[in-house]
Amino acid sequence: MKNIFLTAAFASVLLASCTPKSTPVAEAPKSATSTAEQIAQGKTIFENSCKKCHGLPDPTAYTSVQWVGIMNSMAPKAKLTDEQHQWVYDYVVSVKN
Repeated sequence: MKNIFLTAAFASVLLASCTPKSTPVAEAPKSATSTAEQIAQGKTIFENSCKKCHGLPDPTAYTSVQWVGIMNSMAPKAKLTDEQHQWVYDYVVSVKN
């Protein structure tokens, strides 16, 4: 009886450890909520703030989902407000090839 219990416990632990782990998903990008004037300000902020530290990335080189991660990591370094963050995001995802 002890062997059955130990085997069942081992099988339970083994099955639990083999289940796929959930991975965090980047927050879905908000739809463009900025006005044309705010998007223009986003372009100016993008060009001035980003190039202080590195070359400007091509906005079309990344998807809107990739821009979420990029913006979430870079906006604090650039000391952008939440509004500026949204304007820059709306600018980079509005650029088309």
